[in-house]
Amino acid sequence: MTDALELDALWEDFHRVVNMTSQELAAWLRVRDADEHAETLPERAGTATGQHVLAILQKRRTDLTDDDVSTMYRVVDTVTELADVENEPAAGETGSRHLLMTIGHDPLRP
Repeated sequence: MTDALELDALWEDFHRVVNMTSQELAAWLRVRDADEHAETLPERAGTATGQHVLAILQKRRTDLTDDDVSTMYRVVDTVTELADVENEPAAGETGSRHLLMTIGHDPLRP
């Protein structure tokens, strides 16, 4: 497991890059997986990573597992890489925006 100072920094970074609430993320995952032929059960909607981010958002820092920490690092790295200020997706670039929203980051949110 990560030491306390590193975990504190990761917790802050994760909550900085994941700028959607758990309710917003859950709603987005349901909408993303809905189509005209079938709709995924709400608790199973979205990607595995998106579901894991949602679970982490509902936890206290003291309840994190090693798997949670690994996912948090991956999400911070992904958002940092894909959503840098100069390459931030514009309103019309839905593909990259939707990818980021699947892990809880809405690049159009200030």
